[in-house]
Amino acid sequence: MRALLDTNEIRIESWLSEVEDRSLANDVLDGLTKPFKEIPPKHLYDARGSELFERICALPEYYPTRTERSILADRAQEIVEETGATELVELGSGAADKARILLDAMGAAGTLERYVPFDVSEQVVRAAAEQLVEEYDGLLVHGVVGDFERHMDRVPATNGDARIVALLGGTIGNFPPGTRRRFLRKVRALLGPDDRLLLGTDLVKDPAVIEAAYDDSEGVTAEFNRNVLHVINRELDADFIPESFDHIAFFDRQREWVEMRLRAQRPCSVMINAIGLRVEFAAGEELRTEISAKFTHARLLADFEAAGLALEHWLPDPDGLFALSLGRRMQR
Repeated sequence: MRALLDTNEIRIESWLSEVEDRSLANDVLDGLTKPFKEIPPKHLYDARGSELFERICALPEYYPTRTERSILADRAQEIVEETGATELVELGSGAADKARILLDAMGAAGTLERYVPFDVSEQVVRAAAEQLVEEYDGLLVHGVVGDFERHMDRVPATNGDARIVALLGGTIGNFPPGTRRRFLRKVRALLGPDDRLLLGTDLVKDPAVIEAAYDDSEGVTAEFNRNVLHVINRELDADFIPESFDHIAFFDRQREWVEMRLRAQRPCSVMINAIGLRVEFAAGEELRTEISAKFTHARLLADFEAAGLALEHWLPDPDGLFALSLGRRMQR
């Protein structure tokens, strides 16, 4: 652990070792030597990828962000009153834009004490912490820089009062079903008897609406998808030609998830020097970069129960596009 900042109002800890953290190298070595090539979606989000995703969120086709924000705006006061939370832990916090809706409600209720942003980007955590302590009088921020799949146990202990652990944006859909349930069990381990999980999930709907959100008319999502090749080139000294790969996005109706892939336009041979790996792509061969599962109430309920969580409130928007769920540890 490295303490990056420690003041009266802000503490930021990093659990990423500059020497030992080889998650990209390991994921590339593992994913590009499989019979069906794939890379975890977390590697899309370097600084450029995050900027592109912010642009995606503002596109007319991309309904999840604005819909989730609308639900939060409508329900934040109710959620805060229901939980009595004094602390918000946000996994994958980013710029904390949606967190502010909850922090405002907690401030209005007079319960706000601490915010715990958890993100892989030190820059993002630091910027959010410094802005938020200026905006909210008396707020304490304990930032955690890490990969929440590996460093969940580094979330600081609660002070004994109720807290909300939030995973917003539909991020839970990026996990395949078995991994998703294992992840939710890790979240359950964070929860005390009075704590709650606030989870954002994209819902099953007209496939045309879903596919348009992942293949916009301006091509921003295509650039976002190809960005993972730029990341590998830069970080692992590879020689991908990103423009030689087409962006593919489709809704798998059987599994009820979206897949994003990159399809090689022609045969190519790529050298990834940092790991000594040469990778061959046939013409038309695809590399999967993301899955994004869509949910029904029944699927969410089954996942919660498998993870030892009780679903207390299901909060969809009026059009059935997106839902927030509020849950707690199941009493066994």
